[in-house]
Amino acid sequence: MSPTHDIALGPPDAAAFAPFGQLVRPPEAPGRRAFYSAALQPPPPGTAPVLHVNHVLPSALPLTVTGLERHPHAAQVFIPLDVARYLVLVAPSDAQGAPDMARALGFVVPGDTGVIYAPDVWHMGATVLDRPGAFTVLMHRGGALEDDVFRAIAPVRLIAPRITAAPVPTETEVSP
Repeated sequence: MSPTHDIALGPPDAAAFAPFGQLVRPPEAPGRRAFYSAALQPPPPGTAPVLHVNHVLPSALPLTVTGLERHPHAAQVFIPLDVARYLVLVAPSDAQGAPDMARALGFVVPGDTGVIYAPDVWHMGATVLDRPGAFTVLMHRGGALEDDVFRAIAPVRLIAPRITAAPVPTETEVSP
């Protein structure tokens, strides 16, 4: 089945990503700390934090996506350990609770930035570009509530943003 539409990927944008979670960045000043613990609260009843490391083989753009996942009750954190760049695709839910791909957003994220997906956010699984990568993943697991939901979607294609080249200066515009 061919993709239903293209989603142009952009750079990480904290404001655009805010409805879906948070970007995790180191503090600007040495000796400072950036806290993200509030994004993990409250933990679902009867759960415990689970921390694992995954190893992901690289993908290439354009990339066709045919499924998303969400965790209705717990946030999920991805911290790059050894990643060049990776892809983030998020979507809100429609009125029936399915991914609303018409309002999906995609980002190419550098390896020095992590993401926290808020509970109940549709997102793509870990997908790296350029070379194999590894992430530390943290979320609360266990308890009586089902917290892994996987959904097939009509295929969408993630594409790199079009970059408009700067005009080449003419000889009269070149400074001596």
